[in-house]
Formats: sequence, structure tokens, C-alpha cells
Amino acid sequence: MPRLRMRRSSSTDAASLDGKVALVTGAARGIGRATALMLSERGTDLILLDIDETPLRELADEIGPDHAVAHRVDVTDFEQVRAAVELGVARFGGIDLVLANAGIASYGSLLQVDPAVFARVVDVNVTGVFNTFRAALPSVIERKGYVLIVSSAAAFIPLIGQSPYNASKAAIDHLATSLRAEVAHRGVAVGSAHMMVIDTTLVREVAADLPSFFAALDELPAAVRAIISVDHCAAAITNGLAQRSRRIYVPRWVSVTNWLKPVLASRIMDKQYADISSRHLGRVDAEVAALHRSTSARNIAVGHLPTTSDPAVDG
Repeated sequence: MPRLRMRRSSSTDAASLDGKVALVTGAARGIGRATALMLSERGTDLILLDIDETPLRELADEIGPDHAVAHRVDVTDFEQVRAAVELGVARFGGIDLVLANAGIASYGSLLQVDPAVFARVVDVNVTGVFNTFRAALPSVIERKGYVLIVSSAAAFIPLIGQSPYNASKAAIDHLATSLRAEVAHRGVAVGSAHMMVIDTTLVREVAADLPSFFAALDELPAAVRAIISVDHCAAAITNGLAQRSRRIYVPRWVSVTNWLKPVLASRIMDKQYADISSRHLGRVDAEVAALHRSTSARNIAVGHLPTTSDPAVDG
């Protein structure tokens, strides 16, 4: 049955979302799915995009055809994204909100990661974000809307064995700043979201495939390694969409890492990062070699990434 829409007009956040239209990428699972459901409860109509078609269609069915449309899209293909956006605009009349959330991760060190996988991570996480807001911008400008780019705390803190992901999230953090500079005078607001470890499918896949990655994570302070529920994260993002926030941090202390970027990238931290790498990175790479893939099995199954072809990884 379609999901019931609970419009709570007494809430400022809900009122600002009621009747809006949101474009959400990476909508099939995790943060995208949870946020889409919360937006729907607050009266938002949804254009849902993902490459993983079955859970995407299930989400659209749960929300109901009057308030959601779904399109299987590879966000690295601009024409696919543009076509889906045009269909969504034709269906709902325009786009007020963009949640550029689609993203993937690779496995292993920069020495070992399959170059094709590295390239695909950057393509999905950076080019895919550009394609998303680029396709939606004409309508968003017309409605003086809001674009939220989902980055990560990894833009500020290097996660061991996740360097392509780290780099891509840092890139889109700056892309958000660049976009803001270009569209603010048109009445469009732009934000970025930065979270620590969230209980998503991606994180569960890493935990199952690479236990040594989480062993390395365990050496960090308790607040850093705590796993946050996806609903908690989605609630923060939903409120940020309502408030047109410039920055969203989950948990809120992640804001400190933004301000401490010069310290986190300084000689002061080099030794700590090196010590963690020396103890854990070799084991991470050994686990990747045993898997014979530089990414999750799901990414390969849905067509995101090829099986690894790098002999250094295949062992």
C-alpha cells in the first residue's frame, strides 16, 4: 500500500517542505531512501533516481504514484539524468530541492586499488553530483530553490583504505562552495552535508568485507568511530533541506573537523595516520586480494563497477 502522508502544518520545517518537489539521487537505499520517506511524510513530491532498480521501484510504490516517480539512472551519464529530470518536471511542474546523494566506495590502498575502480568512484561521486545539479538547475533557479550535496566527514579526515572516496568527498565539498558562489545571486541556496559513519548498506558491506578497516577505525576516539543510525542522519538532512542549511553535520561535532582541517592535514597528524596505516593497511589490502574485487559485490551486481582486473589486487 502507498505510504500515508502525514502533513504537520504546525511545524516550521514541515510547512517549508509541504508542496515542494525534491530530486533525490541514490534514493534506493540508505540515506537517500530514509530521507525520501521523511520528505514524503512532510508533504514533498519526489523524483527518485538510482541505478539499483528493484529497491528504487519498491520505494516509489511505498510512497505512491501520486507523489513519487522513479527512474533507473546512472548518474555518470548526463543524458540519462537530464531525461529523468525532464520527466519529473513534466510530472510535478518543477524542482525546488535537489539532494545529490548518490555515491560509492572502493576497497584498498592507493597502491593496490584497481585503477578502473578508482576512476569509477570519482566519476560517480564527483561527475554524478555535477550531472545531478546541472540537469536540475534551470528549474531550481526558476523556483529559487536549494541544492544539497552529500559529502562526508571523510572530506576532512582521511579514512584508511578509502582514499578515492576521501578525495571525491573533498572535491564535492569544494564543488558545493563553487556552485554557491555562482548561483546565490539568483536566489538559489547551496549546502553540503558531512557525516561520520552511518549505518547504511555501504558501511555494512565494508564491515563484512574488510574487518581490518574497522579495526583501524577502532583506534580513533569513541565519538569518531560511533555508528549513527540512518534515520538520525536522514532527519538532520530533512531539516537541513527545510532550512536551506549551508552546512549539515552528523553528529554536530563533525563541524569541529571542518574548522580543524589545517591541523588534520599537518605534520602533527602525519605520525598518527602513519602508525594506523602501518598496523592495518597491509591487512586491509590482504582482505581485498582475497575478495578479488576492489568494491562491494552489490556495486558489481548493479553495474556500478567491474570485477577487479589489477593483478596486484588479484594476487
